[in-house]
Parts: sequence; structure tokens; C-alpha cells
Amino acid sequence: MNKLKLTYKFNMFPCFAGRLHGIFQPMAIALSLLLIIYPGSAAAITINEEEQLGRQFMQAAVKQFRLINNPIITDYINRIGRKIVAQMPPQPFVYHFYVIKNDVYNAFAGPAAHVFIHSGLIAGLDNENELAAIIGHECAHVACRHISDRIERQGKIQIGTLAGMAAGILLGAAGGGAAASALTLGSAAAGQSAMLSYSRADEMQADQIGLRYLTQSGYDGTGLLTSLNKIRAKQWFGSEQIPTYLTTHPAAEDRIIYIDGWLKTHEQTLPPLEPEDPLAFKRVQTEIKARYGDPEVMLLDYKQQIEQAPNDPLAHYAYGLLLARTGDYRRAETHLKTALGRRAFDPGILSTLGMVYFLEGNYDEAGSILTHAAALVGDDPDTLFYLGRAQLERKQIDAAIQSLTRLTENNPHYVDGFYFLSKAYSAQGQMTPSHANLGIYYRKQGDFKNALFQFQRALKSTDDPVEQERIQDQIDEILNSGSKKKRASERKRG
Repeated sequence: MNKLKLTYKFNMFPCFAGRLHGIFQPMAIALSLLLIIYPGSAAAITINEEEQLGRQFMQAAVKQFRLINNPIITDYINRIGRKIVAQMPPQPFVYHFYVIKNDVYNAFAGPAAHVFIHSGLIAGLDNENELAAIIGHECAHVACRHISDRIERQGKIQIGTLAGMAAGILLGAAGGGAAASALTLGSAAAGQSAMLSYSRADEMQADQIGLRYLTQSGYDGTGLLTSLNKIRAKQWFGSEQIPTYLTTHPAAEDRIIYIDGWLKTHEQTLPPLEPEDPLAFKRVQTEIKARYGDPEVMLLDYKQQIEQAPNDPLAHYAYGLLLARTGDYRRAETHLKTALGRRAFDPGILSTLGMVYFLEGNYDEAGSILTHAAALVGDDPDTLFYLGRAQLERKQIDAAIQSLTRLTENNPHYVDGFYFLSKAYSAQGQMTPSHANLGIYYRKQGDFKNALFQFQRALKSTDDPVEQERIQDQIDEILNSGSKKKRASERKRG
């Protein structure tokens, strides 16, 4: 079994046969989730096992992280990722790319090719080349199966130790800094803690393979060097200030020397660069800073940008969005109109202006603009949410149900969508789906008492056996979950 597994690794993936196995890396929140949902075993992990683990991992990740669903951002990240994956040999996994709302410098790859970039890292980079370099490096970790190697070795660590380490890593991912590191080290022997780090060999290999994918995709390989230098420059004095990326991707100094040497050695053989669209990166970076950055800091930043470049539509857009976030809708409208005058069909600007009109109570203008934005941007959750609410206010009940259904089906974690979908069904006199959606809303809020009440009302309001079965499933799920929690509490007390 082991012999077959080793042969598979060396033939399937571009990883040199003499490499050292990676000793595990505390991939911030990623590893903590792995420790919680996959306690490990002595047996080797197969492709099928990793795929199953990937599904479990994503269920936990969705609960733990705030994943950004903005299509302007996610479509851009996935375009870069697909471009790099296209240069890789056949892969056993389908690659997925996500952006986490978190103002830290970090990126990591989870099991089964789920790759995560933190919004703070994107905001801190200068161009698409640098962002592509980070993504290429993470794809290389996946292709070389460094992640499955880490999972295998978890079988050597005691469950109690894993729990303490997971808690420490969770705190570190949330900004616990030195305190989290102390907790991690305090709950494990030094040798066991060391097992949770990528080896220098793994990092060097990911750089080597990642650079190959990167340059074959038409990107400038110097992006990996400049991005790593940029991240390293954020390391000031205290350990709590070390960028997360440096603790999860060690050997920065050695990597910089290696990357620089690799680029000089391959300078004459690298494929030609593809032209880069700097506006695309700036558009995404603006979206991240304006929607998810600190409003006070970003307001000052973009105010200065407007003073320096009064005709820059993205600066006006960002400033308008930030003003809207602080409740200054009148001034927000002015700047958004200025931006729209220079980028007439930009879906992000349209959507934000529609949202501002809605918040001002101008539902007619909001509905008209958000309808156009939804046609351009697709399933953007904020656009569909405010469009549905504007339609509800304008008594366009069928249209509101359609918009809010589309929202909740594609974004089931957008909890408020279920609340207003319930209101829309109630306005139409359809009480069964109204109670059912309100039950879902309360269940997702953790209010199981009200959720049960609404599901029971929904059950009584219909004679349709299919509907009854679907609602009863929701009731059983809540009751079974409550029973499990009660038994666990009793065992703990016992």
C-alpha cells in the first residue's frame, strides 16, 4: 500500500522524488479546522479521503470564516487561479479559490484544493503579478500534496494535545498573537509543536513548482519575490506584529535568496509575459478597501486620493461607498453619481448607488438601478437583497419573491434574506412558505424555540404531503440536535 502510494505521488505530481516529507504547518485557522474535524490516523490519506475531508473542511470554514461573496472580487480571484491551474498537469482535485474578510497578511491551501486568500493581503499588494504569485505558491502546495502529508502525521499527536494546539492556533488566527503562541506551546511538547510547521524543503519546493506554473501562465516571476519582500517588511519589532503569512510560510530569508537566484538562472528561458490590466487589480483592491476596510482610515485615504486625482472614478466610488457605510447618504450619492458619470455601466457603482437610494427611502430609483445592476453583476447577494426589499416596498410581490429566492438559494448564509422572503410570501397570503422561511431565519440565528414555533405553524397550514415532509425534516433536525446537545451536557456533568 505504501509503495503504491509513493509511486502515485511521484508520477502524478511534479514533485522531485528525493524531497523530504513536510512537517506540518500551523496554517492559522486552516489547521485548527483540520484538527477538529479530522483527528487523524496512522493510515495514509487517499485522494477520496482528502476529497471527503475537503467537504467537511468547507462546512467548518463557512461557519468560522466570513467568506467574501462579492462577484467582482471572487470572479477576479478565480480567473487568476484558473489561469495558473491551466498550466498544471492533470490534477485529482478541482481547485476552488476564496477570499476571507480578514485584515491580515495571509493565504493558505486547505485539503482537496481549497485555496484561501485573506482580504488584508490583497489590499497590501501592488499588482496582479504579486497576487498571482501568492496563488501559484498555494497551488504548488496542493499539487505536491504537502497538505495530505500534514494530515497523515497528525496520527502521531495525542487528541488532548491537538485540542490545545487548535485553541492556540484559533486565537492566533483571530489576532491573539503572542498569547496564542504561548497557549499553543503550553499545550504541546516542543517536538510535537515542531510537527506543525512546513519544512524549508516544502517551502522551497512550492516556490520552485509555483514559479514554473506562474511564468508559464504569462506572469512575471518577480511578483513572488516582491510580494514576499513586501510581507517581510511588515515585520517590525514585537512577535505579535509578525505578519501571519511569515509564521505559516517559514524560511522567508532563504526563500527570497532562492527565488532571486531562480529568476536570474531562468531569465533567458522564461516565456513571454502577457499584458496585465492594472485597472482590474485596482478595481478589486478598491472594492476590498472600501467595503471591508476600516471606514475611518479609508475615508481619509480616499479623500486624499480625490484631492490628488479629482477625475478618478474609483476614488469617488470608494469614497461614496465609505460615506454610505457611515450613514452619510446624501454625500455618498453625490460621489457615486460622479463615479457613475465616468463608468456608466460599472455594476459595483450601480449596485451601491441603488443601495443608497433604498436607505434614503427612494424605492423607485433604488428598484430601477438595482434591476440594471442585477442584470450586469449576476448573483451578487447585496444587490439581490436590496432589490428584493425595494420591490417589496413597491408592492411588486412576485418580483420580490423571485429576487429573494434567488438570493437565498445561492447564498444560504445570507440570513436576512430568509426574513424578508417570509415577509414577501406573507404579503401574498402564502402562509406556509412564509412560516417556513421565518423558521429557517430563526434556526440560522440560533433561536430554536421560535424556529420550532414557525415550522409547526407551517406544518399546520398545508395539506401537501411533500411540503409536510420537508417541514417535518426541519423540525426533526432541530429536535435531534437538541437531544444530542442535552446528552453531551449530561455526559460532561457525569
